[in-house]
Amino acid sequence: MFRLPRTAFRTLAIAEVISWTLLIGGMIVRAVFDAPLAVTIGGGIHGFVFLSYGAVAVLVAWNNRWGVVPTVCAVGAAIVPYATVPTEIVLRRRGLLEGEWRVEAGEDPRDRRPFDRLLRWFVRRPWVLAGLLAAGIIAAYVVLLLIGPPGR
Repeated sequence: MFRLPRTAFRTLAIAEVISWTLLIGGMIVRAVFDAPLAVTIGGGIHGFVFLSYGAVAVLVAWNNRWGVVPTVCAVGAAIVPYATVPTEIVLRRRGLLEGEWRVEAGEDPRDRRPFDRLLRWFVRRPWVLAGLLAAGIIAAYVVLLLIGPPGR
């Protein structure tokens, strides 16, 4: 499904926009109909997609060798409602989403770094990577659920 980094990033950017819509819609339903369950559902979905988007943004940034500024902007875009799609457009126009997953070492000396070797190992085993990301996201999600919603 995510044969290219840009596909993974774009898919999660769109999912994040949809999750914002669910959260905001749930807040409206709660205010109009006094139905707090709407925010619980919309907020839960948004929280999971938020964490997933952040993980994929960091993974794509690592694979495509972004600097600190584009990486922080990409991850930070999830905090602002509906900002992930415009961020994806800017990153795509600047060529930061181009290229494939780095499965083999190239001429770049950075390819010899341990973290880059680790990335290549995981990218060559997408099911292991997906499982590890899912486990990490679920663990973070559970911890955040135990802490409670923002403002509480």
